Amino acid sequence: MIIFLGILGALLFINGILLVFSVNGAKESLLKPVNRFTETKVTKLLPSENSSSKLKKAV
Repeated sequence: MIIFLGILGALLFINGILLVFSVNGAKESLLKPVNRFTETKVTKLLPSENSSSKLKKAV
């Protein structure tokens, strides 16, 4: 029983340390400016939208 509680305590301790680091990382990412997706250029993915496509339409 003592071995079980020791392993459980160690895992809880490691989990707490990882939680603190993840919260600090999330806090730093919230303070950074956010890039807007509308400001970036969107490439055309469909062949019908691309005028220089050499693909033929399927029958």
